[in-house]
Amino acid sequence: MSKMTLKALSKKMADIDFAMLITKTKLGEISARPMSNNGEVDFDGDSYYFTWEDSRMTDDIERDPTVGLTFTGSKGLLGKPPLFVSVEGTAELVREKAAFEPHWTKELDHWFKDGIDTPGVTMIAVRAKRVHYWDGEDQGELVV
Repeated sequence: MSKMTLKALSKKMADIDFAMLITKTKLGEISARPMSNNGEVDFDGDSYYFTWEDSRMTDDIERDPTVGLTFTGSKGLLGKPPLFVSVEGTAELVREKAAFEPHWTKELDHWFKDGIDTPGVTMIAVRAKRVHYWDGEDQGELVV
């Protein structure tokens, strides 16, 4: 079992742009959807995503803020497997537009035409509790 630091793992995660965000539905089923990591590659245990206020995802989080995130890196070098990361955390819905700015990238304007002023846009802030990783040679768990 490895003793990798969160900073070292963040460096390995730098090329991963998309995560699968996992919630529990009102019927207790598991629901996952791809979310852009928005260029937030300096992973410190917190992740930020944007969605619509009236989405099923926001309903799921309001009901149960326990979420999961999965990340898969690009193909490993020299035939090595890619990096896999699984995060267990707690999500918070953030609606204050001033809080959006540090996490907003120009690419988000594709989905939210008026940028942070788009009506109905909501930020999901996920605070990691545990992070599991595996890259074919190294594996471990970090408690954040």
